[in-house]
Amino acid sequence: MEFWLTFLPLVIYILLIILLVVGIVLGIKTIITMTKVEKVVDNVNEKVESLNSVFNLIDFTTDKIAGFTDRVIEIAGNLFSKLLFRKKRKRDDDYEEE
Repeated sequence: MEFWLTFLPLVIYILLIILLVVGIVLGIKTIITMTKVEKVVDNVNEKVESLNSVFNLIDFTTDKIAGFTDRVIEIAGNLFSKLLFRKKRKRDDDYEEE
């Protein structure tokens, strides 16, 4: 019984020391990894910011093209509806005359 009272605390202390050392090593490796990830994110952020002007130009161009096509479709739709309603009015006028 005396053997267990001296042996078990010794085993527990050794396991706790091992656990503490492993935790410290993992913490240091995590800090190193986070530093590398931060550098990569900063690099990507700089590259994306350098492309912002290109994206703004593309956005401006697509907005202008969309506005132009909307206007063309609106004009074509108005002309088409005028042609249809004009023919319909002529037919209505022809029926009223008879």
